[in-house]
Amino acid sequence: MIRSELIQKIADDNPHLFQRDVERIVATIFDEITDALANGDRVELRGFGAFSVKRRDARVGRNPRTGESVSVEAKAVPFFKTGKLLRDRLNGRA
Repeated sequence: MIRSELIQKIADDNPHLFQRDVERIVATIFDEITDALANGDRVELRGFGAFSVKRRDARVGRNPRTGESVSVEAKAVPFFKTGKLLRDRLNGRA
């Protein structure tokens, strides 16, 4: 599912809301999650999962095309851990 499909599904399920309002709501939710992660915070959506930021140390990598060694800088990467309800549903237990 992509963002536009999510917006359309929410709009269809809530006919009292205008589509432009649903777009604004979805954008705000994603922006808030992004801002929280950028600030180093953890975002937990009960039953769905938790978003957090993990740090990767600097390392020496390898260019697969040339085999040449390349230094890779330290960086922050987003991490998602599924919640128990989501895991159970994916595995056919709920």
